[in-house]
Amino acid sequence: MRTVLFDLDGTLLPMDMQAFMKAYLGELAAKAAASGYHPQELVAAVMEGLEAMLNNDGAMTNEERFWQLFLYRCGGEREVHLRVFEDFYSNEFTKLKEVVQPTPLARQAVQVLKAKGYQLVLATNPVFPSIATLTRVGWAGLDPRDFALITTFENSRFSKPNLSYFQDILTAVGAEPQECLMIGNDVAEDLPAAELGMEVFLVTDNLINTRGADFSHFPQGTREDLVAYLTTLPDRM
Repeated sequence: MRTVLFDLDGTLLPMDMQAFMKAYLGELAAKAAASGYHPQELVAAVMEGLEAMLNNDGAMTNEERFWQLFLYRCGGEREVHLRVFEDFYSNEFTKLKEVVQPTPLARQAVQVLKAKGYQLVLATNPVFPSIATLTRVGWAGLDPRDFALITTFENSRFSKPNLSYFQDILTAVGAEPQECLMIGNDVAEDLPAAELGMEVFLVTDNLINTRGADFSHFPQGTREDLVAYLTTLPDRM
């Protein structure tokens, strides 16, 4: 094993995803109203854009896919809308820090692997722009420089659980699947990496298993268990 992929939300950054999305959409609706949009229409367009990114076929980046859908629904000039979104992610979005519960275990997990010489990837589902992703990285107490790659909607053309999302990461960082470990908390989104030949570890503290799938045969445990497991990995230095 040479490369470790981490999910962010619910894995390195503890959160209740439903509570986070409720707060996110609430702040977004308020921003829409203050910016002259019809709140429900803008939120609906954003959610349709999210769905379009989750189903992206690789013909364009997730960013391009989002804007294709958003402009179709809302019209107008992309640059005008973009200024509103950039202001939202620089200001109102930061209030969502109140919804997450950072843990020092995230930094410990990263530092254990860095000290052992592993290449790290932050494999968060790339449906947010980099500004929003890096903000959440900061909430988790992590340094973006510790990661060889952080997936965002600007640099990704697929999303989880599409196997092409994981394959693009492997290509970008020059890794083979048999050399990788994927760590996440979502059974449907993160465990498919095993289909490519990656090892996986399921974090159970904020477990998401919407389909009630059986994951008993996969390595799993709390964040404390994860750190303990990572300390047993061999040095790569």
